[in-house]
Amino acid sequence: MQAGDVREVTTGDCADLYYVDTGMYDTDEYGAVYIYDAARPAIVDTGIGTHHDRILDALDELSIAREDVAVVAPTHVHLDHAGGAGFLAEACPNAEVMVHEIGARHLVDPSRLVEGTKAAVGDQWELYVDPKPVPENRVVELAAGDTIDLGNHHLDVYHAPGHAPHQVVFHDRDDDAVFVGDAAGIWVPTLERVRQTSPPSNFDLEACLADVDTIRDLDPEALLYPHFGPVAYEPELMDEYAETLREWVDAVETKYDELGDKDAVAEYFADQTDMDEVWGEFKAREEEKLNVRGVLAYLDEREA
Repeated sequence: MQAGDVREVTTGDCADLYYVDTGMYDTDEYGAVYIYDAARPAIVDTGIGTHHDRILDALDELSIAREDVAVVAPTHVHLDHAGGAGFLAEACPNAEVMVHEIGARHLVDPSRLVEGTKAAVGDQWELYVDPKPVPENRVVELAAGDTIDLGNHHLDVYHAPGHAPHQVVFHDRDDDAVFVGDAAGIWVPTLERVRQTSPPSNFDLEACLADVDTIRDLDPEALLYPHFGPVAYEPELMDEYAETLREWVDAVETKYDELGDKDAVAEYFADQTDMDEVWGEFKAREEEKLNVRGVLAYLDEREA
């Protein structure tokens, strides 16, 4: 799948659902945004905003009028999931932007979010665009137990704060599919395996493992990854991700004990990455550094 491609989700019993490859970070099969051609059309996650036009083009391809879009729902407010929210809100004038209550203020005033993102992503910032604020009267705050009503689809909200305190996962109870945000890791279609995601500054191993249990308890038919694509659910996949997280944190901690320098640890894992042939050297190295920095922040917090 390449940037700009739109495909129907046929995994499990999914219906009325499509996804577009936004070409996030100039990388194919890394950033997916989902579009419901439902009674109340909706967009789940928004990408970083840089290529929001590809989402609008997908609406046109699906013959969904922009004024008919009822909901824009980022799984959390990290800019790779919510950076396009303001652009889409402007283009879709009747859409409510629904996000967890902890993150809502960052969509209205994204200045602190931008500051934190620049610190977290390093050189990758060159691939971002400054987000547009979402008008406060367009933002709907979500909490665990809420439901997003799309008419013929209903998305139940579950808080999943391990990756970020403002993260939720959405369970489409009608299709028995879960929009996992970053709670289930990063799915790499070409390798058919899941990788860790542990960015600063809020990564928490124990909470991430609890989020994995949340998805496991839902026992859905399909997982809908923003990174990247729909995947048939198997319990073993959640077991694999839990073990991946534990091994990753142990590996970073061991290397930090050995080297004693955080930058050296980040460079070590960047040098060791095997993802350069999939994502390209720049993205692969920066992704590894980002995840190392998140684990080191977690270890500092645990020590404190």
